[in-house]
Amino acid sequence: MQLDRDKIEAAIAPLRVARSMPADIYTSPDIFAAEREKIFLRHWFFLCREDQLPNPGDYRSFDTQGGPIFLVRGQDGVLRCFANYCRHRGSLLVKGSGNCGARIMCPYHAWSYFSDGRLYGCPDMQDAEGFDRKENGLVPLRIDSWAGFVFVNFAQDGPSLEDQLGDLPERFASHRMDRMRCTWTTEIEAGCNWKLFLENAMETYHTGTVHRDSIGAQTQRAIPTRGDWLCMQVLSRTSIGSLDRSRAPFDPIPGLDEDAREGTYFTLLHPLTQFAVAQDCMWWLNVTPLSADASRIEIGGCFPEDTVALPDFAERAAPYQERWLRVAREDIGILEDQQRALASALFRPGPLSGRDDMVHEAGRWHVARLLD
Repeated sequence: MQLDRDKIEAAIAPLRVARSMPADIYTSPDIFAAEREKIFLRHWFFLCREDQLPNPGDYRSFDTQGGPIFLVRGQDGVLRCFANYCRHRGSLLVKGSGNCGARIMCPYHAWSYFSDGRLYGCPDMQDAEGFDRKENGLVPLRIDSWAGFVFVNFAQDGPSLEDQLGDLPERFASHRMDRMRCTWTTEIEAGCNWKLFLENAMETYHTGTVHRDSIGAQTQRAIPTRGDWLCMQVLSRTSIGSLDRSRAPFDPIPGLDEDAREGTYFTLLHPLTQFAVAQDCMWWLNVTPLSADASRIEIGGCFPEDTVALPDFAERAAPYQERWLRVAREDIGILEDQQRALASALFRPGPLSGRDDMVHEAGRWHVARLLD
């Protein structure tokens, strides 16, 4: 991995004199490979909500930079995460999502595993010298959750999820995030680097142009944080979770603190996730890096359980889903153009605006890990 130290120093300088990141940060396969080792495999990353797997045997598979993994709820009700391969010869065990019952069976040679990871069946292994059933169970990942949001980590040591989240739980305490329920998800392919999408999600500089006909111009303020996350707030006393600017379809969450009533929090949970937390709902943008110039974006929407229980919930929630999908597609369109432009042999990093403060902070965090 080669980094132009002069350009990196200019990018991490104080904001008033800083330049944007060099193009290689977004286009180089070597840097993308370094990110896998230094970032993706060392930090907690978000997967889904616990309520998306409510029943024993429910599972969901994920593609990650550490390879395929899956979540499964055991017969004891506990969620566990495992590498998604058979211990025999490495075949993929599960695809998509579903319910495996009490056991997971490999579709290749019929090895099978309990949902807690123990090996159950291994046909015709009686002649394998020294074979130990206990040593050939599924390979687990570290797993933890906060308020029903599930995170995993490939590293078996290092900081806890609590340390990584820092004061995020305090900031969102009055939103009662544990009572949120996921009601909608969708995925979109994006021909851009993973960082471009997350940087774009942390500034309102572009909203008056890219989103002129949808959410329009917005005003933001920076929120100080402790831990591996960033936060800004888009100011609006009415929820911006839907495209209805006159009145949100749902009432605000009861008991919100004064800061929370001022607008929607947009966060970057390093390295791969944005939580957007409004007065009446929350949604996430979860990025799966595919290559230096390609990503997969999952959008997920959550509402308080009391809101979900309303008889006309589906009808009233539709404008939120429309907003989340429309804005994401608008962003992806401009970011795919940006990715193409960054390939220019004549590209030179440009000066940053004061409205790029969160982009600047995200870049500084990223470079610090790359150079570790």
